[in-house]
Amino acid sequence: MASAATPVSCKLLIEKRSPNLANQRDHLLNLQQQSKKKRFKPAMAGYNLGEFYATRDAWNSRHAQWQSHCAIVSSQSAAQPEEQHEHSKNTGSGINGDLKEGSIQILAASNGAAAKSMMMILPKPLSIADLAMPPSHGSTLRVAYQGVPGAYSEAAASKAYPECEPIPCEQFEATFQAVELWIADRAVLPIENSLGGSIHRNYDLLLRHRLHIVGEVQLPVHHCLMALPGASIEGIRRVISHPQALAQVEHTLTNLGLQAAREAVDDTAGAAQHIVANNLRDTAAVASARAAEIYGMDVLASGIQDDPGNMTRFLMLAREPIIPRTDRRFKTSIVFALEEAPGALFKALSAFALRNINLTKIESRPQKNRPVRVVDDSNHGTAKYFEYLFYIDFEASMADPRAQNALGQLQEFASFIRVLGSYPMDMTPVVPPGKPKVISTT
Repeated sequence: MASAATPVSCKLLIEKRSPNLANQRDHLLNLQQQSKKKRFKPAMAGYNLGEFYATRDAWNSRHAQWQSHCAIVSSQSAAQPEEQHEHSKNTGSGINGDLKEGSIQILAASNGAAAKSMMMILPKPLSIADLAMPPSHGSTLRVAYQGVPGAYSEAAASKAYPECEPIPCEQFEATFQAVELWIADRAVLPIENSLGGSIHRNYDLLLRHRLHIVGEVQLPVHHCLMALPGASIEGIRRVISHPQALAQVEHTLTNLGLQAAREAVDDTAGAAQHIVANNLRDTAAVASARAAEIYGMDVLASGIQDDPGNMTRFLMLAREPIIPRTDRRFKTSIVFALEEAPGALFKALSAFALRNINLTKIESRPQKNRPVRVVDDSNHGTAKYFEYLFYIDFEASMADPRAQNALGQLQEFASFIRVLGSYPMDMTPVVPPGKPKVISTT
């Protein structure tokens, strides 16, 4: 009399049918034990809490899926001994008897089919990609920029990456964080304007964060004066925009006979948005033509920038640097600090001059951690020195031996040095703007 069927454990069933499946099972069980010990404590500095909870939920879902599959396999294997017993009676073979050749082939085929079916239902082992959880947004690139739709930074992002998905951010700091937290793939950062000069705040952010410069865009700035539909220049009593934008159009606004107060806001496109949101019929904004299109405003005058060569340079930032090349023109940006000594800056810059490397930008910023260095001299009293960081852009790729040798020489004088990025130069031709044009005065 055949004994009652004893349930076969999932572990034994896997080990009998496929060693590879047993390895997968052991791998998943090890991950399960590790997860119980660690309990998903985000120990890394700067670990994002949102990513942590998403990873935890994905892991718990995978664990529940594994338990479900084990239950299915165990339930399927519980009836297998009785099936094998009935098969042995029909073929004249028993557990201790000799199997016929046909029976061996049938059992081998059934075991192979069972192994294949088990491969289909077993969960895939967790990988590094599962834990990293990159964004699955389906777009080629997501580019963060400061401002609202219609800002010049959005136009720079579209010029650099025509198929990108722009992501507006309230502050420049938020654009860095968006890339660091994998919300965006790139960030667009205005760094200098041909009229307003350097944007010092963004130089400080480049040093504070660990993103890499991977490209640049030089965007011509074409300002427009816009107001609500039906408004005229004569009825405007106030003009709002970004402080630099207001400074760049002051002479033209005066020539237009606009006797209105100027008021600074955080963003050019944000000024247009503010007027529409509050229905300010006596207020005009200085912004781009795209901002007027987005917010449904009338352009009273276009091309009102005082200097036709007004241009802003933007940097493209990413989590990883790009590989420098020598088959096209590259630019490299660095930051370094020097000890106080006669001719220290001259010696540092000579490392580039001796190798015929052209410097395109030099900017100094105070060191935040030690802005003043005090030196006591018993004969002449106390001397106070302001400590500075120097930002330099030069026309050479880090793959160029000249650049490598120049930085090697610079290290002899510098107390600190960091390469912010080596990236292709923007070589697109600049279309000269036309003269200011008054589109509507009634």
